Amino acid sequence: MSKLACPRCKTNKTRFYLIEQHPKAVKLNAQSGDIEQEEYISGGLDPFYVPYKGPEYLVQCGACGVIEQSVLFEKAADSM
Repeated sequence: MSKLACPRCKTNKTRFYLIEQHPKAVKLNAQSGDIEQEEYISGGLDPFYVPYKGPEYLVQCGACGVIEQSVLFEKAADSM
């Protein structure tokens, strides 16, 4: 893990939450919003789904609560 620093409060360099993302494709009922079908990524997606391309995890500052991609916290640590 690289050094981190909060890009917003600029004081926190030690307390963070690492938020793992586990995407799951779902098909919703347009009228009710209920989940009709769940598609697990490893099981192959319906051809209408674009594969998830977001970050594997996000970082939250334990002091001010800002949530961003880890690269922003790493850049903030490099500039301090």
